[in-house]
Amino acid sequence: MVYGGNSTNALVSRAAKRGEHSVMRITLDDLRRFAVARSLFTPTTLRRALHELGFVQADPIRAPARAQDLILRHRVKDYRAGDLERQYEKLGLEEDFFVVYGYMPRSIQALMHPRSESCVPAESRQPWPAERKKRAELLLGFIRERGTVHPREVNEHFSHGTVRNYWGGSSNATTHLLDAMHYRGMLRVVRREGGIRMYAAHQHGMEPADAGAERARLDRLVDVAVRIYAPLPSACLSDLVRRLRFAVPQWQSELKSALERAKQRLSHTRVDATEWYWPAEENPPRYAAPDVVRVLTPFDPVVWDRDRFELLWGWVYRFEAYTPQPKRKLGYYALPLLWRDRVIGWSNLSIKNGELDSEFGYVETPPRDRAFKRELGEELDRMRAFLGLES
Repeated sequence: MVYGGNSTNALVSRAAKRGEHSVMRITLDDLRRFAVARSLFTPTTLRRALHELGFVQADPIRAPARAQDLILRHRVKDYRAGDLERQYEKLGLEEDFFVVYGYMPRSIQALMHPRSESCVPAESRQPWPAERKKRAELLLGFIRERGTVHPREVNEHFSHGTVRNYWGGSSNATTHLLDAMHYRGMLRVVRREGGIRMYAAHQHGMEPADAGAERARLDRLVDVAVRIYAPLPSACLSDLVRRLRFAVPQWQSELKSALERAKQRLSHTRVDATEWYWPAEENPPRYAAPDVVRVLTPFDPVVWDRDRFELLWGWVYRFEAYTPQPKRKLGYYALPLLWRDRVIGWSNLSIKNGELDSEFGYVETPPRDRAFKRELGEELDRMRAFLGLES
C-alpha cells in the first residue's frame, strides 16, 4: 500500500474496515534504514548532488576537512576536498543562511529574499543605527565601483577598526559589516580565495506580490528543509521550521502556520508514541542496508539533528569542538561511524606527517566480522583519496 499524506494508523483502520490484512506497518528499523538510504544516494556529479540535497552546511573547521567537503564526498563521485570551492563559480550556487549557514542553488536562495529593511540583522538582532547604515551605503558604493573585493581591500580603504563578535572576541569591523550586508542581500559571495569570501554587490528581485505568493515561497522552503533532514519526529520538525527564522526573518510570524500546513501535506506515522514526518511522495523502504562503512561529519544530514539521532540509534552524540578538553567524551571533532544502517561509534581523524591517523571509539563491542573490517579499511582508503593522500 502506498503511504501518502495520511498516517499509517489511519491506513490500517481503513484497510481493516475493508477486510484487508496486507498493510505494511512502519517500524523504527524501517525509519532508520530510510533515513540513511534517502540521504546517502548513489554518488553523482557535483552539480546534481547539490541540487538533490538543496543545501549543504558549511563549517570552517578542518578535521580532517571542512564539513561541506565531508558531506559531499559521500554523494559525489570521485569528490576531492576543496572541489566545491574550486567549482563554485560555475555551479550557480550562493552562500547564505538557511536553517544554518551554507551553500545552496540560486533558485533556493531566491525564495528567501529580499529580506526587507525591517528584518533583523543576524549579527546583532537590533535595527541598524543611522551611522552604521551610512557606512554600509558607502561600502556598497565602493564595492560597486571595484566589482569584486577582498575584505582586506575594503578594510584598507575604510579602516573601521574592531568590534566584539558572537564568541566574545574581537572581529574586524569591516568583515563584520560585510557579513551583515551579505545577510541582508546587499552583497553576494562571488568565490572564495584561500577560504576568504570575495564579495560583489547584489540586487534581489521583488517581494512576493501577495499573501498567497508569500505562503507558497514559505511552504517551498519548508519542503526543502524537510527533504534534507527527513524523516523527522514531530518535535524535530517543529524545531527545523523555527530555524527558518534565519532564512526569512521578514516572515518569522508566519512560521507557525507554515508548520501546520506542512503537517497536513507530509506523510506521517506513529512509532512508539512518536509521530514521524517525511515528504509525501516518498515511501520508507524495507530492504537490507548495504555492507558499507561511512565516516560522517557531525553536520551530515543523516546525523545533524541530535534528538533524532538518539531516537534512531539509541545513544547520545554531541559535537565537542567547543567543549573544554577535560570534559570531552568523544573527542574534538568526533566523526559518527556508520556501519550499514547503524551508527555504532565515532572516529577522530587527523593528518600527521602526510599520513592519515585514525582513532575509533564504539558504543558497544565493535563488530568482529570480516565484512566490517574490510569495509572500514576501504572507507579509510576513500578518505585518503579524498584528502589527496594516495601513496
